[in-house]
Amino acid sequence: MTRFQPDRRELLAGAFATGALTLGGTSLAHARTANDRKLVVVILRGAMDGLAALIPAAEPRYRDLRQDLAISGGFDVGEGFRLHPRLTNLHRFWNDRELVLLPATATGYRERSHFDGQDYLEAGSQVIRDGWLNRALQVSANRPTSVGIGQTVPLILRGDAATTSWSPGILPDPSDGTIERLMDLYAGDSRLAETLAMAVETDAIADGMLMNDMGTGGGGPGQAYLQTARAAANLLAAPDGPGLAVISLDGWDTHVRQGSDDGQLANRLGALDAALAILRDGLQAQWSDTAVLVLTEFGRTVRANGSGGTDHGTAGTAFLLGGAVRGGRLIGDWPGLDTLHEDRDLVPANRTENLCRTVLAEHWGLDRRALDQRVFPGLGSSGFRGLIG
Repeated sequence: MTRFQPDRRELLAGAFATGALTLGGTSLAHARTANDRKLVVVILRGAMDGLAALIPAAEPRYRDLRQDLAISGGFDVGEGFRLHPRLTNLHRFWNDRELVLLPATATGYRERSHFDGQDYLEAGSQVIRDGWLNRALQVSANRPTSVGIGQTVPLILRGDAATTSWSPGILPDPSDGTIERLMDLYAGDSRLAETLAMAVETDAIADGMLMNDMGTGGGGPGQAYLQTARAAANLLAAPDGPGLAVISLDGWDTHVRQGSDDGQLANRLGALDAALAILRDGLQAQWSDTAVLVLTEFGRTVRANGSGGTDHGTAGTAFLLGGAVRGGRLIGDWPGLDTLHEDRDLVPANRTENLCRTVLAEHWGLDRRALDQRVFPGLGSSGFRGLIG
């Protein structure tokens, strides 16, 4: 198994940047708080094929195992890996040292149900029923406002901390009188009143967004990706905008005609790549204080199925990018392709929750003990260091 190791200078820089070193028992933590730093979590629903997004091109068995799904092009990122040829903006992030790549990663979930896998990814556990981001908000001393981009608040944001959601409306806006009556009705319940106030404020920020000038050539999932990214960027960049946004992008369940350099999956990767560039451009000066996690519920089978696609697998690939990220590197362990999990999947050598926990500790300055006890209980103390500058 290969381990991607940072050099000594990176370890020292990461320790000072994240407050991992202490003096007299006092942590040297970030001067900035969660209110100053933006966090975006992008959930790719349907299980993205991590071996297509991050290609282990130097693996001797890669082409024999992947057959028609083997990808010939791509962008070299070292260690024998390449990014998919449609990920042009991610390659720019890599060259700007704003992208961290985590291959062979999975949550603790080992079955193959989309619903259960997504629940585990968002809850951070098989038994907890609220979201790990909501629990992180609860332990934050400087609790940022948060928004889920979609029709409902996603599980990852549900819990005791107040959150809201926003989506382009298809119904007429309620009148001011209706809003006022609802505020009066909720006045006796502090939580409902706070949630309604957040929703009204969020909608006011989002009102008037230009959703049509995306240059995508008309409709489809790609257009939806770009619209969602534009909405998130506008909300986050507003003077009173939220500090946390969660985006859900559907359509990654590629059982049939997946394709390689071109095709169904390549088009989705290209749309994701464009959406991430929209986030960067929309946040402008705030990009330097932004981290973006791109996660999926599990990976896909190493071999193709009989329909030219891939079935539900285990380990996949996660991205961490942003102006606040100390990137330009791969992290974690790489198990190779000589041995497969259950003779079908990439071996899960890394835990996705460890990446999420590190971002919360280093980007928002959350106490690691609180993260271990309340946000990701039972995960253990291993993890990554020095990912955020």
